[in-house]
Amino acid sequence: MSPSKLNPTDSCEHGDESSSYPQSDNGFPDSVSLIHSEKAVQELLQQTPIQGTDDHLIEFSEALRTVAKALRRAAEGKVAAQAEAAEWKRRFELESARNLQLEHRERIQGECDRDFNDKKIENSANKPVMWNQTHERSEDCCMEHGICSHEVLRDGGTDSDSNMVNKMMRKASFKLSWWCKGENDDQHKHDIVSFERGNITTAERSSKQISLKWESCPQTVLILTKPNSTSVRILCAEMVRWLKEHKRLNIFVEPRVRGELLAESSYFSFVQTWDDDREILRLHMKVDLVVTLGGDGTVLWAASMFKGPVPPIVPFSLGSLGFMTPFYSEHYRDCLDSVLRGPISITLRHRLQCHVVRDSARNEYETEEPFLVLNEVTIDHGISSFLTNLECYCDNSFVTCVQGDGLILSTTSVQVQVPYNSRSPAWVSFDGKDRKQLAAGDALVCSMAPWPVPTACQVDSTNDFLRSIHEGLHWNLRKIQSFDGPREQ
Repeated sequence: MSPSKLNPTDSCEHGDESSSYPQSDNGFPDSVSLIHSEKAVQELLQQTPIQGTDDHLIEFSEALRTVAKALRRAAEGKVAAQAEAAEWKRRFELESARNLQLEHRERIQGECDRDFNDKKIENSANKPVMWNQTHERSEDCCMEHGICSHEVLRDGGTDSDSNMVNKMMRKASFKLSWWCKGENDDQHKHDIVSFERGNITTAERSSKQISLKWESCPQTVLILTKPNSTSVRILCAEMVRWLKEHKRLNIFVEPRVRGELLAESSYFSFVQTWDDDREILRLHMKVDLVVTLGGDGTVLWAASMFKGPVPPIVPFSLGSLGFMTPFYSEHYRDCLDSVLRGPISITLRHRLQCHVVRDSARNEYETEEPFLVLNEVTIDHGISSFLTNLECYCDNSFVTCVQGDGLILSTTSVQVQVPYNSRSPAWVSFDGKDRKQLAAGDALVCSMAPWPVPTACQVDSTNDFLRSIHEGLHWNLRKIQSFDGPREQ
C-alpha cells in the first residue's frame, strides 16, 4: 500500500494536535510523516513500549557478552589441554626415537667392531683405534649413567672405512649434577631435567645449584656480538683467532660478523655461518657452546635465536648495564679455558611460552606462533590516551581487573584478556620486540617453556646475581654513618 501524500494545508486548517499528521490507507500514521514531525518523534520516544524494548536490548547484549566470555574461557581451556597433550605426545615420540637410536648405535657398534677386527689384521693404523675407543667410552658412559648427553651427527656420502673418522661428527656430551650446601642430590636431577637427544629439557623450576661436567671435549662454539661497537669487533677477532689456534675449535658467527672478519683479513675464511632461518633452527645440533659479547640485550638475542633447546651460554660483559653477564672480557682467555675444561656452575633461566588467542578465531586451534620470552612480557595502552583495562586469570581462575598504564609479566601462570567493553586496544611486546596489538576479546596465555636457557656462572647462580645487583644498582656504596657523637646510656 502506498502512503497518502502529505497536504501542507491540512495541518494548518485543523487545530487538533492528535490529527496533525496524515493517516495511511490502513489507518496507521505515515512513517515518512513521523520522521518529519519533531513533536510526533518526541511523543513516540516517550511511549513505554519503546523504552522497555531498549531495556530488553541492553539486557540481551549483556547476556551475549557473558556467553561470549564463557565460550572464550572454554576455548582457552581446550587450548591448554591441547598443549599438554601435545607435550606428552612429544615426550613419547622422543623416547621412542631415543630407543631406536640406541638400537641403531648398538648395531653400528657391532659392525664397527667387526670392521675394526678385520682391519687390525691388515693394517695397524692408529686413527680407527682412537675413534673406536672413544666410541666405546661414550657408549659406556650413556649406559652407566643414563643421563649423559651426546649426539652423533652424520654427513651424507659413502660408508667406506677409510672415511669413517671424517664422516662422524660428535656433539660434546655432558652431565648435570645438583648440589645444595655442598651435598650432591642426583635424585632430584631425574625429576627436573631430562636429556632428549643431547639437549636440556626441564619440567619445573629448581632453586638448587647446578654443575655441568663435560663428558667429551667441546668442538664447536657460536660467538654472538653486539653490533656497531668497535671495541666488540676487535675483541671478537682476537677471540676467534685464539680459539682456533690454541683450542682447535670450529667457530660459527652471524653473517654480519663473518663479513666484518673477512673485510679485516682473509685469515678468517675458516669461520662458518648460516644462509637462512632453516639452518638457524638446526644450530643446536651443531653448537656445543655459545659466547656472547655485549650486555643483557645480547644474551636475550642469543636466547631468541633458539626456538627449542639452547646450548650453554657464556656471557661476557661489554654493555652499559648487565645482570646476566658475569664474565669480564679482559680475562676471556682464563674464563674460556676454565669453561672448556669444566666443570662449571650454570643457571637454568626459564622462559615464558606465550600464545596470542584472537577473539575472531573460529576454534581453539587458530592460534598464532608462540613467543619465547626470557625477561618479561609488557602490555601497555600504546598511543591511546585511555588507561589499559585488562582481565587477569591464574590457572583459568579470575584474579582481578587491572586498570592502569600497563602490565609487566614475569611469571608463567598468568592469563591476560582485553575485556569486550574496553575503550581501546592494548599492545604487547616480548622481551622488548615483536610488538602485537590485542583487540577487545583477545587473550594472552603464558606458560613455562620446556627449554631453559643455561648460562655459565662465574661462582654460582646466587653469588653472581647478588654481585650484579651490587655493581649495577650500586648497593652498599653509601658512606657508613659515623659512630661519633652521643650514645644511649
